[in-house]
Amino acid sequence: MSAITARFDGIGLRRLALAAVVFLASAAYADDGGPSVDLELLLAVDVSYSMDAEEQKVQRDGYIEAMTSKPVLDAIRQGMIGRIAIAYVEWAGADEQRVVVPWTLVDGPETAAAFAGRLADAPFRRAYRTSISSALIFGAKLFASSGVRGARQVIDVSGDGPNNQGPTVAAARDEVLERGVVINGLPLMLKRSAYGIVDLGDLDAYYRDCVIGGPGAFMVPVRGADQFPEAVRTKLVMEIAGLEPEEQGFPSDLGARPTPTASEPATDCLAGEQIWRDRFGN
Repeated sequence: MSAITARFDGIGLRRLALAAVVFLASAAYADDGGPSVDLELLLAVDVSYSMDAEEQKVQRDGYIEAMTSKPVLDAIRQGMIGRIAIAYVEWAGADEQRVVVPWTLVDGPETAAAFAGRLADAPFRRAYRTSISSALIFGAKLFASSGVRGARQVIDVSGDGPNNQGPTVAAARDEVLERGVVINGLPLMLKRSAYGIVDLGDLDAYYRDCVIGGPGAFMVPVRGADQFPEAVRTKLVMEIAGLEPEEQGFPSDLGARPTPTASEPATDCLAGEQIWRDRFGN
């Protein structure tokens, strides 16, 4: 039994309390149109040109495999309602967001496989610049079209660089949090840090301090391609089960860090914009 499975099976009273909250929320929504779900989850995935072909394939395959894995399916099944709504969006610059797989109800192996199949069939694409902020704002607005009612709404954003276009990332994060949406992060640190001219060495700290937010928000740095499948599975289980970071049971090499330590300096949330200006003068 993995560490995350052990934690998931043993959360006890907290899980029961969460289930009660979801049940009451779903009952309140029952007459408001649309089915109730345990979670509305938006996967927002970076396809900027800093993502090379290998990274794109690792990223896409990781989500496909995770959605049909036993830990994720068990987490869905053990929810109070037993189903989630999930959508998959690819993003790059300020005007580059595309819904690859629209909102889909997932309640078991067949619907999970259907979601994964649509994702596998979608062509790869890349686009210029990196606007985490625009992706967050775009994603938050998509919840209005989910067609379901969930007690929780989460944006799961993954990427390999800092914001360098569009609104500032901190302002966008705060706007999304005001809507009651939680933001979790998956910073991809597969090539650090002199590989690209707009890379940021401490991308994990940047995501922690500037991107994620909301009750129980967390991020999981991925420092090697071999870590990605386990990182995605673990992250999805946490999101679906509503686990707090201290209950995460993460393998130590994944390095989930929901809050900074006292010895760590504050992160400059405008670092990406400054790097871009220094390199290109605009």
